[in-house]
Amino acid sequence: MSIELRHLRYFVTVADTLHFGKAAERLGMSQPPLSQQIRQLEETVGARLLMRTNRRVALTEPGRLFLGEARDILARVERAAELAQRAQRGELGELRIGFTRTTPLSQDIPRAIFAFRQRYPAVHLQLEEMNSLQQIDALLERKLHVGILRPGVLPKALVSKRLFRDPLVAVMHADHPALKSVGARGKLPAKALAQEPFVMFARSAGAGVYEHALSLCRAAGFAPRIAQEAREASTIIGLVAAGLGVSILPESCSHINVEGVRYVPLTDPSAMSEIHVVYRDDERLPLLPHFIQLILGNTKSR
Repeated sequence: MSIELRHLRYFVTVADTLHFGKAAERLGMSQPPLSQQIRQLEETVGARLLMRTNRRVALTEPGRLFLGEARDILARVERAAELAQRAQRGELGELRIGFTRTTPLSQDIPRAIFAFRQRYPAVHLQLEEMNSLQQIDALLERKLHVGILRPGVLPKALVSKRLFRDPLVAVMHADHPALKSVGARGKLPAKALAQEPFVMFARSAGAGVYEHALSLCRAAGFAPRIAQEAREASTIIGLVAAGLGVSILPESCSHINVEGVRYVPLTDPSAMSEIHVVYRDDERLPLLPHFIQLILGNTKSR
């Protein structure tokens, strides 16, 4: 016969009351079955745990030592059940989130992640920087639970919800001649950049932005002449400031203030990028709905 949790609960209750009648009442059972269960426990343990007389019940030395361990076991079981229940409610566990290089440049995303951490402090967030294509592969392979990216065409297994629009802007040197015709608040058509050298994300670094910028140029009737590639938005903007060319980046990058650079809105209807939250259609992680709901609420899905 093996020791069961009920045996431990019976024993602890008797040890707490030192009275079989009171213990049986507390446990909602009659006294004879309780006495029988304690005897079975002692036989299984191989030690006398309680001394019984007509007047009193007392713990033996083995019983005193056993009591401490029994309390610990029951406390751990209760703790395990509580942890499982909290995990089922989405209050515990790990959430693996992918994000692109330009995602943190939008104020909405860090604010939403901060809000989630405040509401669910026991959840471990593992944030991994990946370009959009890498995130899609990682989601399909279940290496990520959720991605924050600029999607193109997505596989059917993935669900996508728009968080917000992030317009594309021209990034130009402040002394660029083309800016004389647009004024301080003016806009430019993308075709105005057709003859310019471009500083672009390397496709392996910023696949989403790269594809959007390339598509915009093609829609405007030209293929950009790429003079320089970089892996960071701040590097691209710095190279524009150094006069190496122009660029097309999301408007969220305009938070990077570099002297000698202007961010110019584009008139083209297709000059629009979107940030989406993407996850598997069959993902059942209890944490995920909480994160999706909170990030959609904090980004206001504009």
